[in-house]
Amino acid sequence: MPSTMETHPKSLDGSEKSPESKDLLTSHTASTLCISSRSESVWTNTPRNKWEIYHKPIVVVSVGGAIFLFGVVVTSLSCFITTNAAVYKMCGPAFLSLGLMLLVCGFVWIPVIRKKQRQRQKSHFFQNIKSFFFNR
Repeated sequence: MPSTMETHPKSLDGSEKSPESKDLLTSHTASTLCISSRSESVWTNTPRNKWEIYHKPIVVVSVGGAIFLFGVVVTSLSCFITTNAAVYKMCGPAFLSLGLMLLVCGFVWIPVIRKKQRQRQKSHFFQNIKSFFFNR
């Protein structure tokens, strides 16, 4: 028998369990999924305030604005400071484009969240109507 082959246990009854099966038995995937989900409002019906809904796009817009302003400063330094002007001319537009990209992504993200909220409210409304008519 070659040395590269694994040896598998002969029986996997209750007395002899492989480490993989022990991991599977102790794993609570359903509860872990609910806890670690990105949007817990899917699993709970508690209403969220505006900050909980919009904090990620607000952070992206804020960081994008800061990077964009930094790019404006670096680009304008290339006009006023003659030493290392090539570095400023290279880095300035890079920060400008990165900041503008984050600004646009954040501003586009907000209407997407609003549309998602409206769809969620509509589906909630239709589920309530369906349960009202079919549970009689």
